[in-house]
Amino acid sequence: MYTPPPPPPPSPPTRRALLRGTLGLGTTAALAACGGDSTAPRTSGDVTLSLWTHDPGYEAFFAKGVPEADRATDFRYHLKVTRAGAPDIVTKLLAQAVAGRGTPDLVGFEIASFPRMLRGDIAERLLYDFTPDIEAVPGLKDDLLPARTAPFSKDGRVYAFDSDTPMVVYFYRHDLFEKYGLPEDVATWEEFAEAGARTHRDHGASMCVVSTVGSDPAQVVQSFQMLLYQRGGTFFDAAGNLLLDSPEAEEVLRFLCDGLRSGFVVEVSDYYGAGMQTALKRGRVIGLPMAIWYKNYGLVTNVPEQKGKWRVRALPRFGNGGGVTAALGGTGFGVVKDPANTRAAREFLFRTWLTHDGQVRRFTETGYLPTRRSVFDDPRLGAYTDDFCGGQRLFRLYRSLLPDVPPFHQSPDQSILYDVLGGNLLRAYKGDLSPRQALRRTVADFRDQAGR
Repeated sequence: MYTPPPPPPPSPPTRRALLRGTLGLGTTAALAACGGDSTAPRTSGDVTLSLWTHDPGYEAFFAKGVPEADRATDFRYHLKVTRAGAPDIVTKLLAQAVAGRGTPDLVGFEIASFPRMLRGDIAERLLYDFTPDIEAVPGLKDDLLPARTAPFSKDGRVYAFDSDTPMVVYFYRHDLFEKYGLPEDVATWEEFAEAGARTHRDHGASMCVVSTVGSDPAQVVQSFQMLLYQRGGTFFDAAGNLLLDSPEAEEVLRFLCDGLRSGFVVEVSDYYGAGMQTALKRGRVIGLPMAIWYKNYGLVTNVPEQKGKWRVRALPRFGNGGGVTAALGGTGFGVVKDPANTRAAREFLFRTWLTHDGQVRRFTETGYLPTRRSVFDDPRLGAYTDDFCGGQRLFRLYRSLLPDVPPFHQSPDQSILYDVLGGNLLRAYKGDLSPRQALRRTVADFRDQAGR
């Protein structure tokens, strides 16, 4: 009797099928039939790169870098840019990857949106792994600041290059500090808080702020996050484990709550809107910790008439330990792997984003600090003076802060943490929860919602 041969073993699942499974897509999406790009990889000649970004400043930077990349590679580049909101970029990228068509060549991930790429093996299957390239370029691995590769890495593999080393510094009104007799070189936050309480009592001015806009948990969290990381605490470790419930976190939250009671700290609805603008214009806020980019996006836009009155210094230390800075923000640029333009996109990024001159240009054109430590010694940057900050030569300060910039590890469940932590911070600020209770409730809520 004839026995048919056994069926062939099943083919390994495609990247598209695996992405569908990882994303937990429904039946309708899973049945959508779309062919992928079967074009052979391009190795030279004319190439049009599809670039997705949320920021026109990045678009301008890359467009200006096209001639530089043309000279340094075998390609002649053209850019097709799509701009969208930061969360929308990730949503669209994942949808197009599942559909099997329409993915970009280069994509900019705002740091708060990148954790979605960390779920399952999405980053590994969808994004080009830069780790071998980093190791192949002499000196590059040691020159890249690990604190700024950490947010866009998983399991030791780097999937995007950050746009900035967004150090947190202390901005202050030099003229009002002088008028109120406030020393500018106070060493510790505790001394700052004592001086701030007197300043609020005598002049109605505050020297620190927290955001309390309930509709934007990220801003609420940032006020706490900056000082927590400076103090040596963290949200997650490199493996994505939650480490929030710590003595450092409790100390920082109590410090902010006490500051709100004394007037050293003042509540603002958010860092950029009308309420903050009024507080700055009327001198109710005369100083605050914030990332360096806040000068352009918060101060210059809100109080351009105060040009020359502001100064920058390192954060005061906490008496119990920690550093003199933290980091806040960033955008990582990655390359989608497997399309025909992957090699061209990778070389374009290396020849514009990561070169020494490219990093100098990035600062002069966008205000974002280099992510290669050697670039901080460039004499062109050392000679830079900031007119808004009274002509300060700020790169001496920035170089001194480099060793203290902490890594920021992310988790695929980070958005859950921000939601629950934001609400509990507000309850602590209002006195409805103690700092200890707020942190413990956050950890319990997070584990309940994240299922771990």
